[in-house]
Amino acid sequence: MNGSGRLVVVSNRVTQVTSRKVLAGGLAAGVLAALRESGGIWFGWSGGITDQSSPEPNHATNGKITYLTCDLSRRDFEEYYNGFSNRTLWPLFHYRLDLTVFDRLQYESYLRVNRHFATRLLPYLEEDDTIWVHDYHLIPFAEELRKMGVDAPLGFFLHTPFPPADLLVALPRHEKLLRALFAYDLIGFQTENDVRNFRDYIKREANGKLDGDGSCTAFGRTIQVKAFPIGIDTEDFAALTETPEAKRQRHILEKSVMERDIIIGVDRTDYSKGLPNRLKAFELLLENYPVNRGRVHLLQITPPSREHVPEYVEIQTEVEGLSGHINGRFAEFDWVPIRYIHKAYNRRILAGFFRAARVGLVTPLRDGMNLVAKEYVAAQDPDDPGVLVLSKFAGAARQMDRALIVNPYDVNQVADAIQVALEMPLDERQARWRAMMDDLRRHDIDHWRRTFIEELHNARVAGEASQRRALSA
Repeated sequence: MNGSGRLVVVSNRVTQVTSRKVLAGGLAAGVLAALRESGGIWFGWSGGITDQSSPEPNHATNGKITYLTCDLSRRDFEEYYNGFSNRTLWPLFHYRLDLTVFDRLQYESYLRVNRHFATRLLPYLEEDDTIWVHDYHLIPFAEELRKMGVDAPLGFFLHTPFPPADLLVALPRHEKLLRALFAYDLIGFQTENDVRNFRDYIKREANGKLDGDGSCTAFGRTIQVKAFPIGIDTEDFAALTETPEAKRQRHILEKSVMERDIIIGVDRTDYSKGLPNRLKAFELLLENYPVNRGRVHLLQITPPSREHVPEYVEIQTEVEGLSGHINGRFAEFDWVPIRYIHKAYNRRILAGFFRAARVGLVTPLRDGMNLVAKEYVAAQDPDDPGVLVLSKFAGAARQMDRALIVNPYDVNQVADAIQVALEMPLDERQARWRAMMDDLRRHDIDHWRRTFIEELHNARVAGEASQRRALSA
């Protein structure tokens, strides 16, 4: 990290880790490594729900890291979290305007909770801090801090996709939300496509100025906007496959399928993951390629998610119904085609499952990145790797073009790709795996967070220079 100050990370949820070994992926792994390097604060929601919001943050300290967490009131949980965050912004940002709920009360709660969080963090900030805010729950957070006089470098990273302008303008008061983003010095997106969507909105709807260096000027400020594809801790995840727990669970799985090929999908329950389309594609695989009957298993692991949101209950019901239908149609007394598991497993067990699977099936309808795709590749045996079938609408497809890239809406194409994966010769599997693994090593989680922090400090310097020129003009 550039500079001598602390790093302050703000995210919707906080992962507290008491040991040096991080058994978490994605955001948690990158944030903890950065905080251990520079020292600082991780601030956010505790996950707790109380009758009233926390008057003061809860404290926990581990080495150079201070964890500050706040509870949510029951009202704020329903209106800010389940409401505007997950029934408005989440579907809208995943291009699902048909599922997007517009509610003024929930929007006001969203602003109120961001203001509340900013107020709770303010007393703990120091002059030389660098503040890094994460995800759609906290878009107005920097604006609230700026109103309170905070002049620190402020960066924002969006983990979801960013929608095209034509979708975004359907959101009432969309201009206020985008104006709030200009309180940051740097905005990071997963892909260049997300950057283009953002810049297109600024040009068309905010009459902004776009420069070739990635800067955007609108609402009286100049900020930097760039793509920072998030990675995984590649070597760490690969090493998990050699842990005793991973080996034991892999052995149990392989023994249970009796040398049949395993196709694996791991997705939380969410309509963006394309689970009904995936199951229909698997049904077509068995229908169009009868050789697979009795010879393959689809292991679909789908942990529960946001069970208080009606749309998530509906998708779970649909997936369970499709799984039952396909099993009823094709199962024999000694073989069931789909193992549908509605629970979560730890990363060691998943690493073992990925290692055992001949095909990794990652077919979201829209995804910011999708780290499961990267973890599947990292877990493979270099001498006998499996094949990744990956949706073109996952952010990971921009980097992992040696996967079999598919359109998840075209279930026939997905079924055909699975068959190609099952029949792919060893030398081709190895070549594809090596190319993807090399990229995963180069662009791992450490590269992601170091690049972002470095660009945040550069953006701060550039923004200050731009404002000085504007004042002197």
